[in-house]
Amino acid sequence: MAQRTQTVIASWEKTAQTVIKKLERHNIEGHWAPTSADAVALVRSWMADGDSVTWGGSETFKESGMKAALDEAGCYRMLDRTTAATADAQRAMWCDRTSADWFFMSANALTVGGELVNIDGNSDRLSLLLHGPAHVVLLCGMNKVVADVEAGIKRIQTTVCPLNAERLHTETPCELTGVCADCHAPKCMCCNVVVTRHSRHTGRIRVVLIGEELGY
Repeated sequence: MAQRTQTVIASWEKTAQTVIKKLERHNIEGHWAPTSADAVALVRSWMADGDSVTWGGSETFKESGMKAALDEAGCYRMLDRTTAATADAQRAMWCDRTSADWFFMSANALTVGGELVNIDGNSDRLSLLLHGPAHVVLLCGMNKVVADVEAGIKRIQTTVCPLNAERLHTETPCELTGVCADCHAPKCMCCNVVVTRHSRHTGRIRVVLIGEELGY
């Protein structure tokens, strides 16, 4: 997380409020949180003891302190896909995760027009964004905000994928060279590019814009 001056925070809040208004037009809830701690408190106010929780491979979910807070609370049913060791256990975990009360992720990019831009390889994360869990919470640092969908895809190609490739050791061109090659490598992370421009289900998708730089 990068600390910023009050001038930057004030500007970010104005940007966030503009994005929130656009999200509302798309039937997606938007919320502003000046800090990660504020975001954690806000989201937990929506949740109930005993709720089931799952998440995608989100660095923001960890960096913001959200995962630690939910773990430490001890009152939620945490559905961690990495604990399923066998094929049968993985299938059972998937069924549980698709019916979870809460799914947490970030966005690879969020346009000022209120569109969510995401890529995925196996598409576990995007599957749960699009359908299944009762509530989806996207935690987004202000570094994720871009001008439009084209800028969002460019951000994914130049920033998101090279960093994630380095973290996950995909042996894709973006790991080996640091530059996107529009590849079809065995571990390609750009198998699906999804733009979410509207939600049919009121209250299902909630975006929390956080006044920090978080994730990739």
